Amino acid sequence: MSPGLLIRPAVAADFDSARRLLQSAGLPVADLDPAQLQLCIEKDDQLQGVIGIEHFGSVALLRSLAITTAARGVGAGAALVTALEASAAAAGVGEMWLLTIDADAFFSRLGYQQYDRTDAPAPIQETEEFSSLCPGDAILMCKRLTAFSIP
Repeated sequence: MSPGLLIRPAVAADFDSARRLLQSAGLPVADLDPAQLQLCIEKDDQLQGVIGIEHFGSVALLRSLAITTAARGVGAGAALVTALEASAAAAGVGEMWLLTIDADAFFSRLGYQQYDRTDAPAPIQETEEFSSLCPGDAILMCKRLTAFSIP
């Protein structure tokens, strides 16, 4: 990851900037709740990326990964996903699901596998993102998370 980039927990004050970034990336925000915004990445106090999550017990839906054009290609997106996965695994999430239109190659490099939409667990299928916000041709992907302890 590029020097000077800092990953930190999202706070309520990030929501409007995050929403604008997500909209500029063409991602759904109609059902986005500030509580779903999990992590931000910034440089010089400027928001460079965001990622969100919806928890459903042992499964979760990765929501709203967006990186500014300036922060692309330096590992910011992968760093946010990795940090989100670690946090989710520590909270007992065993499966991280997501829907994507055009980032399947990126998520494949991070260990996500493609699934048929009928394979999604019921809580994921019942989300607004799954049922109405993402088009029917969006690609469903999942990664099994492993919790680990640091000695």
